[in-house]
Amino acid sequence: MVSSVISSVGYDPSRSLLEIALVNHAIYQYRGVSADVFNEFMMAASHGKYYNEVIKSTYEFDKIK
Repeated sequence: MVSSVISSVGYDPSRSLLEIALVNHAIYQYRGVSADVFNEFMMAASHGKYYNEVIKSTYEFDKIK
């Protein structure tokens, strides 16, 4: 993944848990993210835009770091 906002992404389909590490070193875990949303995110032309417009504004999260 190439993004100016996101440094890495992990997804656990058994828990519907999306983990996103940002370039500023913050790490967030988003709960209730379906596999379809994860796949759309990975296929998006702009990962940062999809993250900001869909994931960040929709799903509950925990800040890990």
